[in-house]
Amino acid sequence: MTDAPSCPHCGAPRVAGPECPRCGVIYARAHQRDAPAAAPSAAPPVESQWSGAREDEALERKLRWFAVPIALVLARGCVATGPGHALGRIFFSMFLHELGHASAAWLCGHLAFPSLWVTPMSESRVVPFAVLFSLALAFGAYWAWRTERRGRAVLLGVLLAAQLGLTWGLSARSQATLICFAGDGGCFVYGSLLMATFFARTESALVRGWLRWGFLVIGACAFADTFATWFGALRDLDSIPFGEIEGVGLSDPSRLTEWYGWSVQAMVHRYLLLAALSLVGLGAAYWMGRLVPGRRFPA
Repeated sequence: MTDAPSCPHCGAPRVAGPECPRCGVIYARAHQRDAPAAAPSAAPPVESQWSGAREDEALERKLRWFAVPIALVLARGCVATGPGHALGRIFFSMFLHELGHASAAWLCGHLAFPSLWVTPMSESRVVPFAVLFSLALAFGAYWAWRTERRGRAVLLGVLLAAQLGLTWGLSARSQATLICFAGDGGCFVYGSLLMATFFARTESALVRGWLRWGFLVIGACAFADTFATWFGALRDLDSIPFGEIEGVGLSDPSRLTEWYGWSVQAMVHRYLLLAALSLVGLGAAYWMGRLVPGRRFPA
């Protein structure tokens, strides 16, 4: 037999009513008070919440220290071989080379369309295009400033000033010379810019989407391939690609020396000077980017 029900508060025999006649407690409330409370869920330790973040930070710092130097060394070793040089020129250098021609043409007010191995462009500046390009840069700088992207606004402002100066301040011959020089020059400038994207802010799409790794490979290979040509020209002028390209015409070095009157030594030194300046810019990005900007970790 089971025991008769009793009052949970005083132990008196329980009656049919809602409350105990001896102590006056309400049975339902007494049962609720006596029910064991659910154990609170244990919060994870603060250290465990951030341990993964600290590991990510440590890995990111190592990558920012070593990725770009290692990429340049490996790219230099690759282009030093015959097959590596050919692959680097076809899949990496050629695209940045033609983009360099096109970018200089745009800044000089010319229409240009970069493509494989050749960049068709107008023979002289096209005033409507130059005006539209100026307006686009001005609007981009204004919008970036309004949305508090100060760095982007300053960059677009510098490009606008350069575009106005090159379009309206250079003679047609000087523009053509600059556009010709900007082919291999684009490999140095754009190659350094692509490698510098490795130091983007950690929350950006470049980092989260792994794009910076592809840009690092393209930039390092294009830079190393073009640098090998012009650095090698200090000892062997035969490494310079003089001559005529089938379906295109004279190569850029031949045009610079035969059409625009540059000496071979001046051409070599100007390309190497641009390479050095590009490396200085990359070095500045490397120095600042090692700090892993844009992400906050606990102390």
